[in-house]
Amino acid sequence: MSLSYLLDLAVFLLPGLKYTIGLFCITVVCAMPLGLMLTFGRNSKIKAISAPIGFFVWLMRGTPLLLQLFFIYYGLPFLPLIGQYLDMPRFVAACVGFILNYSAYFCEIFRGGIRAVDKGQYEAAKVLGFSKWQTIRKIVIPQMLRVSLPPLSNETITLVKDTALITTIAVTEILYFAKSAVNRDVNPTAFLVAAIFYLTMTYGLTKLFVYLEKRFDYEGEG
Repeated sequence: MSLSYLLDLAVFLLPGLKYTIGLFCITVVCAMPLGLMLTFGRNSKIKAISAPIGFFVWLMRGTPLLLQLFFIYYGLPFLPLIGQYLDMPRFVAACVGFILNYSAYFCEIFRGGIRAVDKGQYEAAKVLGFSKWQTIRKIVIPQMLRVSLPPLSNETITLVKDTALITTIAVTEILYFAKSAVNRDVNPTAFLVAAIFYLTMTYGLTKLFVYLEKRFDYEGEG
């Protein structure tokens, strides 16, 4: 196994990196705000709002992401009447599946963070004349994020690894090219190179969240 062969494999896998990173970024940017909105909806005292959201979260967390991808890409187009409008390109279907799945997980993470905020904080905000929105924006969300960072770190690292699932609906991400290289060369080294790509991304995310946790701890102490 020469260095030149490893470099050739890395170059061969690079085109798949845009789908891996693209799916990761789209999921984080869309699923985190959606998860936050679901959290407030699930905490609502109005059953017509909280009950459907609770069912959605239960469904997304209780079924495999791979099954959800299959249903969205292969199943939705066969629904009567509306199926023809739900026939999506592979990458779009992957994004929809990941956003829906991870928004449910982020919802539960944020819900746990909100529960960790002391009730006295709400009373203090009320005494200071804060509106409900000001209380949420200036007091609840900052403290919730501080508590939620460790589980968010774990979930985003899992997200990086889960992006490999989209190869099952033939999206040409890193693992897709790795399997192609293995079949072409009859050599499993491409899987090692793919692992290095994933490890590099997860290492970068780990360092980022360590920095964020330290910063939030510092601000909390201040």
